Amino acid sequence: MPATISGTAHPEAPRSGTSRRYRSFWFDPRFAIGLALVVLSVIGVVGLVSSANASVDVLAARTALTPGQHVTAGDLIPTSVRAGSIQKLYLQQKDVPGAGVVVTRAIAAGELVPTSAVGSGAGARLTSVVVSVNSALATSIGTGTRVDLWSAAQVDTATSGAGSFAAPTVLVSSAIVVRIIDQKALVTTGTGSSVELLVPKSSTASVLDAIANGGALSVVPVDLPLGQ
Repeated sequence: MPATISGTAHPEAPRSGTSRRYRSFWFDPRFAIGLALVVLSVIGVVGLVSSANASVDVLAARTALTPGQHVTAGDLIPTSVRAGSIQKLYLQQKDVPGAGVVVTRAIAAGELVPTSAVGSGAGARLTSVVVSVNSALATSIGTGTRVDLWSAAQVDTATSGAGSFAAPTVLVSSAIVVRIIDQKALVTTGTGSSVELLVPKSSTASVLDAIANGGALSVVPVDLPLGQ
């Protein structure tokens, strides 16, 4: 009889080892450092582009403005400019008080308004003068204090003798003390103090006349501090 081949299947040879080995995850610190540098570089570029494109609104003249003109925020138009040191040179919405500002130099229509070209609205009615007083200042007098400026006119020395003065009168009521000037910084011949005051423009001529003619000036506080 012809030989027959048995149909019995031979089992598959086992793989190397009795259990599967799993390859562990490979990590290289250099890869992490490189990835961090790329991320930081992208963030830096985005920040640089954003800052370069940042803008801020400053104010421009809606129409031509002339010195002495009183303007409010409604007379000006916001204009976008690139943010940076330039924005400090021009007027912004937050810089304009409710009472408005006074123009101190000519500004063309559409021109950005420099902060140096406007002044406080109070400048239309007040001015600053420095007076030398002949007596010591009250301890309550300081920056912002309201004072009355008194003046005693010098009388004719031929009839009354040297150093004679008329009765004092109030020259300016409720002037505002801007500052008390340090006498060490000045060359003075008197023993009094020098005080910078805000006075109404209508009183400027009287104050300057008293100074020019050697009147004896004194400042007296209007308000008394609490507890006195």
